[in-house]
Amino acid sequence: MDKIIFTGPMGAGKTTAISSISEVPPISTEVRCSDEEGQARKENTTVAMDYGYFALEDGGRIHLYGTPGQERFDYMWNILIKGGIGLVLLLDNGRTEPLDDLAFYLKTFKNFIDETGVVIGVSRMDISDRYSIDDYRNKLIELGYIYPLFEVDVRQPNDVIILIHALLAILQD
Repeated sequence: MDKIIFTGPMGAGKTTAISSISEVPPISTEVRCSDEEGQARKENTTVAMDYGYFALEDGGRIHLYGTPGQERFDYMWNILIKGGIGLVLLLDNGRTEPLDDLAFYLKTFKNFIDETGVVIGVSRMDISDRYSIDDYRNKLIELGYIYPLFEVDVRQPNDVIILIHALLAILQD
């Protein structure tokens, strides 16, 4: 089973990304936000995982698993990456410090990324222009990484499909 993990902070668009390309109605464990930070950003949050699948042109299937974004549910992260072939890191440019989020998730998932691969999608660039895609690229370089990086609208299936195809391409190298 080919399994791709979507991760990133709350509100980055993991649930939406999976929903936009899943061949079936996705399974979601979203519940109403109970903490102040969550309520300020969105109404619902994922507490365990999201799941859907995407059919490839060759007839194969990619299973899509979304992690919870809140760190208090981080115990699910290690469970969900088991058997994963790669990581899609989604970042929300509208957050206070999205470059810190980038560094945090790359550090947190470093071992998994080193064993597999990662692509990065930055969402909500239209909401905030505080950071440009070049700022993210420069932060990657500062951290010593060179990873595929894209500006995405996770509501647009083609944007999410580009992330999937980019990840599959680097995994074949």
